[in-house]
Amino acid sequence: MAVVECDIPSSSMLDRRLIERCYFRDSYRVALTRADPGIAGIFFAVFEHKPLWMKLLLIARNAVAALGGLQVPTIAEIMNLEVKSAYRVGDKIGPWPIFFIGENEIVAGRDNRHLDFRLSVLKAGDVGAPDVVVSTVCTVHHWFGKLYLFVVIPFHRRGVRLLMSRAVAAGRL
Repeated sequence: MAVVECDIPSSSMLDRRLIERCYFRDSYRVALTRADPGIAGIFFAVFEHKPLWMKLLLIARNAVAALGGLQVPTIAEIMNLEVKSAYRVGDKIGPWPIFFIGENEIVAGRDNRHLDFRLSVLKAGDVGAPDVVVSTVCTVHHWFGKLYLFVVIPFHRRGVRLLMSRAVAAGRL
């Protein structure tokens, strides 16, 4: 099963005005073959299993971004994601605060001085054949946000597809 680039689903709780005015957005879809994972389980099926080289790149990226004034996850949050039994708005899932959580979607992200981002993990589609859709939306407030995204976007696009592909190959989705 291939990870396919797609539009952000209209069923997503991502703010439509945010999507329309964002500086960057992307969205990737893959079939969900497991019937049992809840939305937090789907989130962790994708984001909990980063290869070590990717974790090290994230740590390096965060060190540079922090110099520019961005709030970034701690090394501990990158190396070992904390998994809780339940989540609600305001909790962190992985390194990001939750802005929305429902039965079929989690929207997490961060607001910074230079840019804001939202990450949506959505179980979408027909009841018999749902898909997992991971969408990212970024708005920039300053030239540093644009510079940061210019550097990060190529890695982000490859990284999200890789994490989703690995989750499918390992049978986690």
